[in-house]
Amino acid sequence: MFPSTLPRRAGVGFKPEHFVDILAGPQPVGFFEVHAENYMGAGGPPHAQLGKLREDYALSIHGVGLSIGSMQPLDRDHLARLKTLCDRYQPESFSEHLAWSSHDSVFLNDLLPLPYTEETLARVTDHIDNVQTTLGRRMLLENPATYLLFAESTIEETAFLAEIARRTGCGLLLDVNNVFVAATNHNLDPDAYIARFPLEAVCEIHLSGHCETVDDAGAPLLIDSHDTPVKDPVWALYQAVLARLGPVASLIEWDNDVPEWPVLRAEAAAAQRMLDAAARQKAA
Repeated sequence: MFPSTLPRRAGVGFKPEHFVDILAGPQPVGFFEVHAENYMGAGGPPHAQLGKLREDYALSIHGVGLSIGSMQPLDRDHLARLKTLCDRYQPESFSEHLAWSSHDSVFLNDLLPLPYTEETLARVTDHIDNVQTTLGRRMLLENPATYLLFAESTIEETAFLAEIARRTGCGLLLDVNNVFVAATNHNLDPDAYIARFPLEAVCEIHLSGHCETVDDAGAPLLIDSHDTPVKDPVWALYQAVLARLGPVASLIEWDNDVPEWPVLRAEAAAAQRMLDAAARQKAA
């Protein structure tokens, strides 16, 4: 299977409104990432733009609708369209979420959590095996941002992800903002979570902004909103990850209230400075 080979640099999620600015000259980003479901049509402006970007930049395709955690078999038509897309662009990486988003013929516009049980582990493992066999490439699985915990869970999330990677050979996508959001929501220590995370399987990192609110009991509640700059505590957690892992492909996600291109580029530049510092530290 093709491995994930993104450059160990900062990248950004591509937004069509930035296309003209990106083409204006070489950009200080290592790669672009797109959501697979936005490119499952046969042609048109989306493919014209992506094809042009692909000439000059590495590409990561990130799925949001495969429903890896569904109790039902994966949707064969969706998986076939995904294969067509990956065959067309030969991305350096393909990733999906540890979540479910469909039931029967209903597709939900959300990434919903799973109980971490042996039954769930077996089902997710089978689905990832199916994806990797169909695509002929290694996929990455992303840790979720969660807002509740299941009483029936019997496996810690980090151990669950480690076992999936061991059984399937898939890589992991470490979303640092998701770690911070979930840890805050569940009154856990994000640094302790990272200490238990199977970092040896990490091939990409995501960074994004979140919004802050409170729950019905008045306790802090963070929402993985992707509509702000990366917050300082997330940057700090990211630097702690890099100190242990060294430089790894790192993406700035900004999907809502999308800013002008220079603002997004500046976020990527901040990540790149931290990657460069990690590289120097590792070489010392």
